[in-house]
Amino acid sequence: MAEVAARLVVTLAAPLGRSRDAAGAPRLLHRSGKRLLVQRGDAELVAVAPDTARPDSVSPNSVDPCSARPSPVGPDTAGADSEGAVVIRFPAPWPRRYGTCAVAPDGGLAVFAGVHALRAVDPAGEVRWEILHGCWDGACHTLHTTYDEYVSDHSHGYADQGSAVFSADGTLVWAHIRGPLAAAGPDPEAQDEWLVVDVADGRVLGRVDAETAAVGSEHVPHPDPARMGLCVGEGQDGVPMLWGRWDGERLSVERFCNDERILMAVSPSGDRFLTVTHYEETLAVHRTEDGSVLCELDALDGVPRHPEADPDDLDADVALWDYTGGFLDEETVVAGTSERDGEYGEQRHWLVSADAAGMRLNARITYPFPVSGGVTALGDGTWYTVSETGDALHVWSR
Repeated sequence: MAEVAARLVVTLAAPLGRSRDAAGAPRLLHRSGKRLLVQRGDAELVAVAPDTARPDSVSPNSVDPCSARPSPVGPDTAGADSEGAVVIRFPAPWPRRYGTCAVAPDGGLAVFAGVHALRAVDPAGEVRWEILHGCWDGACHTLHTTYDEYVSDHSHGYADQGSAVFSADGTLVWAHIRGPLAAAGPDPEAQDEWLVVDVADGRVLGRVDAETAAVGSEHVPHPDPARMGLCVGEGQDGVPMLWGRWDGERLSVERFCNDERILMAVSPSGDRFLTVTHYEETLAVHRTEDGSVLCELDALDGVPRHPEADPDDLDADVALWDYTGGFLDEETVVAGTSERDGEYGEQRHWLVSADAAGMRLNARITYPFPVSGGVTALGDGTWYTVSETGDALHVWSR
């Protein structure tokens, strides 16, 4: 198998501490040519514009491969503590376990998708708008008006979750909520709903019954602000994939892939999207227009057996794709088998071609120091990994 050496572009220090701030792993967003390093803690959501502090030249030598955190001094490190970095802090309306969040491409607004409401907050902590909806706790049919109403209830701390995301141009918020909206009145039989919201004032412009019963969901943005992908997890019942189109007056929705594939990423042009099967056996590239499969690759056919696996371990013959990955360009995908590989030793990432000749494994990616976890593509030829301790994010290129 051929190998391609990854080049370290930059290491970004996480703005929050995983233990100190009860923070999740940092993420790097790439929207409309802008990058934001985003991390959510219990008390705040922090967004850092790392490109303002990004060095003109980089060198991997200042990163200590024996430590998850990059050296604080060196030409290839940046983050919230870097000179010149723009750091934006949004006070969180409820702790991290009670929902998800999204940040506008320009960093000027955050939306928190909580158990009972969507709330838009500016960096000063002012609530720009709020949309109340049904409670994500499946046993609760109360239309809450505040977080304080259920903060002491144990089951609400483990409620199902929806999600929200900004459109590529930052003018719309797409939100997957538990119905009904407060204006519709309580309805114990209401299904999940998908909304298109005007960022300026919180008006619900479009609204459809998602016809899902979500445990969780994730939006996958399309470069066209009027289009959006939505992947909904229903536990063992499947993974509905919805594609929405907003024409300025009506929200129309198509459902692709028979609830059997997880939506991972959209190509830079928006003409293609990447999926993996529910049980991680097969990657596929699809046509966005109709969801049809253009090419696919089964891990069993393409991924070599892990070199550190016990020769007598028959389970090691079956590789599984990670749920994360994406497009480096229109015809190149970066994907991982790290979750399964972790049982045997070093976690592996791969370059995969997806062109007119089909989908095939091109090369294994090698790194100058050990990396962990999955890989996330940024759509501009680069990708990132997060350190095992979650306190640094490494951006790579070929």
